[in-house]
Amino acid sequence: QVQLVESGGGLVQAGGSLRLSCAVSGRTFSSSAVGWFRQAPGKEREFVAAISWDGSTTSYRDSLKGRFTISRSNAKKTTYLQMNSLQPEDTAVYYCAAAPGGVGYDYNYWGQGTQVTVSS
Repeated sequence: QVQLVESGGGLVQAGGSLRLSCAVSGRTFSSSAVGWFRQAPGKEREFVAAISWDGSTTSYRDSLKGRFTISRSNAKKTTYLQMNSLQPEDTAVYYCAAAPGGVGYDYNYWGQGTQVTVSS
């Protein structure tokens, strides 16, 4: 089985930064694409960023390009989301997910989420 555990969320002032981590257990991690998603209260879950199994390919939500950076360490079985210049509208629960088939395939495994709150 594959399990994902997010960490690194919290309360930060506007303009601040946070780095989220997604620790993955299971042998499929090194061959899986990993994505980050977020869901704000009363809104649908939305795509944030994704990274291929070897880190060679990344994709971002257009509105977040330049502020968020996704990376991964297969040795540590961890994916990261560096978030800079945070704004109140970035407040949401952030989830990581794994797609064993690679980028563009279904995300079959999901973490429980970590809360990010940005105060103005």
